[in-house]
Amino acid sequence: MKGRVVVGLSGGVDSSVAAYLLKEQGYEVIGLFMKNWHDTSVTISDDCPWIDDSNDALLVANKLGIPFQTVDLSEEYYARIVDYMFAEYEKGRTPNPDVLCNREIKYDVFLKIALDLGAEFVATGHYCRKSFDGENFQLLSGLDLNKDQSYFLCQLNQEQLSKALFPIGELQKSEVREIAKKLDLVTADKKDSQGLCFIGKVKLPDFLKQKLKPKVGDVIEIEADSELYKGQDDKFLYQPRKYSKNEGNVLGKHQGAHYYTIGQRKGLGIGGTPLPLFVIDLDTETNTVYMGQGDEHPGLKRKGLIIKSEEFHLVNPKYSLEIGDEFETKARIRYRQPLQACKIIRKEKGYFVLFEEFQKGITPGQFCAFYEGDELIASGVINA
Repeated sequence: MKGRVVVGLSGGVDSSVAAYLLKEQGYEVIGLFMKNWHDTSVTISDDCPWIDDSNDALLVANKLGIPFQTVDLSEEYYARIVDYMFAEYEKGRTPNPDVLCNREIKYDVFLKIALDLGAEFVATGHYCRKSFDGENFQLLSGLDLNKDQSYFLCQLNQEQLSKALFPIGELQKSEVREIAKKLDLVTADKKDSQGLCFIGKVKLPDFLKQKLKPKVGDVIEIEADSELYKGQDDKFLYQPRKYSKNEGNVLGKHQGAHYYTIGQRKGLGIGGTPLPLFVIDLDTETNTVYMGQGDEHPGLKRKGLIIKSEEFHLVNPKYSLEIGDEFETKARIRYRQPLQACKIIRKEKGYFVLFEEFQKGITPGQFCAFYEGDELIASGVINA
């Protein structure tokens, strides 16, 4: 036996095959399902997907002949993920719960449970890889670039990486499904999960309305040829433009600025414009949503962003920067976005990121992840 490893069995095909591969490699495998939700005061959806997922995970464990149990992490999930989500949306920012779930739940609370069970490692069904450069652990993209999930692990640290295994990172999704079919696993043809990490599909506006009450405000359109956009490109490299109501036209009403996100197109409830409307800014203090027509609207595009010093996270410590240092690399500001050439400039006030090309929908609260080749080296919360 190579040692004991706890697999986070989610009830999906990826974690199912991860457990099988580890057993084949000679590990002592234990399957654990994370129950992350029990709060009946806040409705996630009309069904209970976690119950079906838990049953599927049990069937997979039985098929593979490995021990299985369910662990209830719902209190920790609410305190660390849900409360944070509500607080961020209330401020007009857009958090990424999947990144937080990996940092705070899977590779913290869940990892500690695994270690208490005598495990040496925790494994998940993420499409990514791990290596060691002689000094530091490296987080690498999955070989299936269409499924690469390294972005969702961009907040892991060296200690967490040292205990992590990613058994399917070398495989294509089609290969994973083929393995599951050959084993006749119940998850072989199961669709990939959507929604909040280990909870299920969520209608976010309905979810938010249960804690963040509706508050009627104005929707203001800022025209693309507005004088606001002339001769000010340098000023707004890093800071988003801030608008006032008298700089545009009232298009209608909304139910709360905190329900929206920058770059959002669907679910706006306003039509009749020649081009589709996009959210270009939010003001939760005045409860105003600013919109522009078309995905080429200048209010959607910037070349820079800022990450606070305390919110910049090094995955690989060898890429540490001193104040005044500049570093050319590549980054993505959302999952599955093609990597974008950029420069990181460390200043006293934080990390300033300047892209070669304009970026659409830079969204405060989301994570910007930085890559050298196929290695994810650092990340940070977009502050502006």
